[in-house]
Amino acid sequence: MTEFGDFSMEHRDKIAWMIETNGWAIEPVQPDPTTTPPTAGYAYTIGLTTNFGFADVVVFGLTPVASRGLLGEVVGLLRGGVTPPVGELFVGLLDNDLRSALLPVPPERRGDLFATAGNWYGTDDLELVQLVWPDRNGWLPWESGFDHKLVFAQPVIGEFSALDD
Repeated sequence: MTEFGDFSMEHRDKIAWMIETNGWAIEPVQPDPTTTPPTAGYAYTIGLTTNFGFADVVVFGLTPVASRGLLGEVVGLLRGGVTPPVGELFVGLLDNDLRSALLPVPPERRGDLFATAGNWYGTDDLELVQLVWPDRNGWLPWESGFDHKLVFAQPVIGEFSALDD
């Protein structure tokens, strides 16, 4: 029988390895149905600020694999020299010209959701944006046609007040 090496790494070492290998890390967080309201699952990047000069990105309500793919698309833009717009709707990230948005997340809306990033950077003063995705009909969470079954899956903690409805 072949024995593989010891894969037990400290969490910080895993983050460091991901950043060293990919230029960024992903931190998936499981949903917590015991909170009121229930906390949706989410994933966020660590390392974009340092390595790409762009805010780290959080996405709610997707599986870790889907989150990794979508966040990887944002990183792909950054690697290609494209800075996605923050605080406005845009197309081109998602298939079928579906709209999405990157919304700045103010410190008062973060709570303790991003502890690993805070520990990594050594500060809670993070540069963070939320990637907001549409429902299957193309509606965004603040629009009246948005599928209300997804409200808890994708809470909006980013500032969208400047966006046109």
